[in-house]
Amino acid sequence: MTDHNSPAGAVGGGQPSGQPGSFGPSQQPSQQAWQGQAPQAPQAPQPQPQQLPSDAARAQVAAAWVRNTPRAGQAAVPSLPPRETRPQGESKKEKRERERAARKAAYEQKKAEKEQRKRGGQASPAAHAAPAPAAQPAPQSPSQPHGHQAPAGSATLSPGTAGTAAPAAAQTAVTAAAGPAASPSASRPARDFDVPRPGGRIPGGGRRTHVALRATLLITTCVFALGSCGVMGLVVGKSSGPSTAGLDSADVDKYRLTDFPTQQAATFAEQYALLCMTFSPETASTRRANLARYASAGVDAECGWSGEGTSAAVSAAWDGTAEKFPEYGDHGRYIGVQVRTDDGTLTTLTVPVYVQNLKTGEGLRVAGDVGQMPLPARADVPELDQDDEVVDDALARQLQQQVLPGYFTAWGASDATAMTRFTTPDASRSATSGLSGRLSTPTVNDVVALVPKSVQNTDPYRYPVGQAVETRVIVDWGDPKDETVRRAYRMTVVNTAQGWFIKDIRGGVLDSQGGRADSTDDSGAASPSAGPSTSASASASAPAQPSRSGKPKPGKP
Repeated sequence: MTDHNSPAGAVGGGQPSGQPGSFGPSQQPSQQAWQGQAPQAPQAPQPQPQQLPSDAARAQVAAAWVRNTPRAGQAAVPSLPPRETRPQGESKKEKRERERAARKAAYEQKKAEKEQRKRGGQASPAAHAAPAPAAQPAPQSPSQPHGHQAPAGSATLSPGTAGTAAPAAAQTAVTAAAGPAASPSASRPARDFDVPRPGGRIPGGGRRTHVALRATLLITTCVFALGSCGVMGLVVGKSSGPSTAGLDSADVDKYRLTDFPTQQAATFAEQYALLCMTFSPETASTRRANLARYASAGVDAECGWSGEGTSAAVSAAWDGTAEKFPEYGDHGRYIGVQVRTDDGTLTTLTVPVYVQNLKTGEGLRVAGDVGQMPLPARADVPELDQDDEVVDDALARQLQQQVLPGYFTAWGASDATAMTRFTTPDASRSATSGLSGRLSTPTVNDVVALVPKSVQNTDPYRYPVGQAVETRVIVDWGDPKDETVRRAYRMTVVNTAQGWFIKDIRGGVLDSQGGRADSTDDSGAASPSAGPSTSASASASAPAQPSRSGKPKPGKP
């Protein structure tokens, strides 16, 4: 047990060389020799650490003595290198500058090695220098115990040089250890490469590679954008341009499509037919001059008139026929015109018309003499099948007596206020407009109410609220000349909580009997005036024969 109060255990006195002494700079030259360092030149005075109390200093010295004193059978433990400490006079900014300078020096060294490899040479001489010889241990101080020998290469550094000397010593040791092992591979080519830091540049080309890559990406993006705009422009331009559908000859014949200005030629033929069918000896010269403005040089100047008798054309209308004549190709057509004279005769004339300009319809001329043709043949109308119709006589009488007389009176006079009492709120325009006084004093002659299929199975017929019923109505009107005319209507009435109201009215009722009104022995061509007169009278008298005239009205099922 050591007496810490004896002179041998005092701080800094009587202790073996190399053992911890008093705090502060060492005062034994032999300790520097044991550390393998030569005496250094006097340095600037460094700030001294704070002196501890004597009792604490003695306790630390004793603890260090116990740790460093080797026991029997144990080897001496080498002392660890001092911890790297930043000089007290160095600020954070100076430290950053020092680290930045170290990184820059390492970068310059790597850059030089890279340039050397690109030129095909070997690495820099510093990289293949001979390994440094191992540090020889310094001679042991006589005063140092045998068990406390310091290992080779260990050094006790001052606080100012501890930060730089420690890495240097470690590098020297690594170089000494790796030198002999690396010498056999010195003849092989160097295959090391640099790994860039995260976010750093590619080692292959550096800044030039980055610039080329960015330029390539930018150019590719611009080309793709321009190509997209061009394709979109072509699509929009093609879709917005006029397009003509291809039609074959069958479609042209089916829809009567042609480049010939048929409407202009038909109007020209109608005017010529009116002049041709109007004649009298008093106006012969004027008529001849007017016809000459329409016809060509070889056409009959009198248009077939012998110079005797009189006639006055009332109207002329194109009958829809236009036959092509091959002499003029697409520039000529035979136009059919129906002319009605003042005595009621209806005549069909065929007028050959030539057109010089097909696009504008100009240059019209009658290119030949007219010909009179028979009226178009009339066909027989088939009989309507009304066996499936179910008629409600009770509803028909109710409408004929209570609803329709007042409505037709207001409708003939276009009395909007009175019509609101008979029409639904959603009535059609024709049901709420009226005839504006053209006809008056209506008399409801006949009403046929058709039962909907949804109500046919009820007995008696029960119509729910909102149920619509179709009706056929015959009305006798008085015209401004105090003459009676008969008209037929198709009407839609709706059942409401307040009664029956009119929703829609339309003109015309079909004849269920069909057939033809004229005699089968007579033809339309034999008597041109008889056909239209008979047709007109038949159309007026047909509604007077209701569906019950030919057969009895079907009753309830």
